Amino acid sequence: MMNHAQIGLIGLAVMGENLVMNMESKGFTVAVYNRSPERTEQFVNGRAKGKRIIGCQSVQELADALERPRKIMLMIRAGQAVDDMIEQLTPCLDPGDVIIDGGNSYFKDTMRRAEELEQKGFLYLGTGVSGGEDGALNGPCLMPGGCAQAWELVEPIFTAISAKVDGNVPCCAWIGGNGAGHFVKMIHNGIEYGDMQLICEAYHLMRDGLGMSSAEMHEIFKQWNTTELDSYLMEITRDIMGFQEQNGEVVVEKILDVAGQKGTGKWTCKAALDEGIPLTLISEAVSARCIAAMKTERIEASAAYGKKCRTIREEKGSFVEKIRKALYASKIISYAQGYSLMRAAADDYGWELDYGNIALIWRGGCIIRSVFLEKIKDAYERNPQLLNLILDPYFKEEISFSIDAWRNVVVAAVESGIPLPAMSAALSWFDSYTCESLPANLLQAQRDYFGAHTYERIDRPRGEIFHTNWTGHSGSTSSANYTV
Repeated sequence: MMNHAQIGLIGLAVMGENLVMNMESKGFTVAVYNRSPERTEQFVNGRAKGKRIIGCQSVQELADALERPRKIMLMIRAGQAVDDMIEQLTPCLDPGDVIIDGGNSYFKDTMRRAEELEQKGFLYLGTGVSGGEDGALNGPCLMPGGCAQAWELVEPIFTAISAKVDGNVPCCAWIGGNGAGHFVKMIHNGIEYGDMQLICEAYHLMRDGLGMSSAEMHEIFKQWNTTELDSYLMEITRDIMGFQEQNGEVVVEKILDVAGQKGTGKWTCKAALDEGIPLTLISEAVSARCIAAMKTERIEASAAYGKKCRTIREEKGSFVEKIRKALYASKIISYAQGYSLMRAAADDYGWELDYGNIALIWRGGCIIRSVFLEKIKDAYERNPQLLNLILDPYFKEEISFSIDAWRNVVVAAVESGIPLPAMSAALSWFDSYTCESLPANLLQAQRDYFGAHTYERIDRPRGEIFHTNWTGHSGSTSSANYTV
């Protein structure tokens, strides 16, 4: 048997396998275990044959194969499976050993597990891993959070296997305590939902509003990928639009318009509601996938209303440029909302998040990697206390430059019957956020009328609370709390 391994990994699905191959290629010996013994045998005698990879048939064998303190990474399905594996694994470990959850676990589960394991003397990391199977093999973006002592032990391995930008800057950095790593990964995935939906809306406008062919759109996305929209998602959209079957038919047009999701987008929306942060664009992106899944109902509703999209009567080239501007402005809003949620959660959970550094590590390896993230890093370097991205001078200038085109695109889509849930939600958020006087005065009057929920006045100092006897017979008693 070869020498003890520096790290162990449990879960040999495609992400786990590729991470093991990545670790081994960087000079580390890795011990592996999978719940199905035949899967371990297949891997060890296949891709891993002749490499510094130790196949194990039990968690005890895995623990025995590792140098101390042990470091074991779990790449298994989020939820109960993680708790079950931890329960099976801990009797085989010693205090000071490190357990790393590299799956898409809900951040509050990570916080609970970190606390429980710390009480038993174990070290726990909840680590966001982004980049898909290619990233896992060639360099993912890693977002570790949890026990700082554990991070010191695994940092050399994680830094070595992560993606690199600007020469050799690793796309991996310590995020913060307990659930911070998985929280930031959740935000990443929520923004990913938003980015994808925005690109799909641009596609919908060009396809149904302008009647453009896949070949034309391939060229448009190719050109856009040389602008400030340069990103991995734009790159793959370009490739998808040009990909043909052997008979010359474009594959994307043959795919059923029913979208799937794994739940991280919904978690992001739930966290936003918990924190009182308006995450309107990402929420609409999640809802768009839900309504896409209602294919049978949509077919019936379309027939019932005789729904047909009207052609957009604008010059194609100029309107395509307006779509590009609307897409970029909406993208800014998506990240602004996501960063606002990170800021609120950091205050709530006591995390000291480095917002510029988060943008830095997202520039490589992960699904939302783009040149755009450099601008976010610059914004937080200019002002680490920045309240919102759209208040940064660069983003203020970009939105101001795009606002007329953005409005024009949303109006044209409404008139044509083309849904733009994410772009229009982003515009509504922008108009609300930049509106000094909203109609919430009437809303609060309504609440006070039916529930005596009280209100503040514009002609009195903030903090003074008032209640009106609107009906003349409700008395002066008011609700005990007024929450803003």
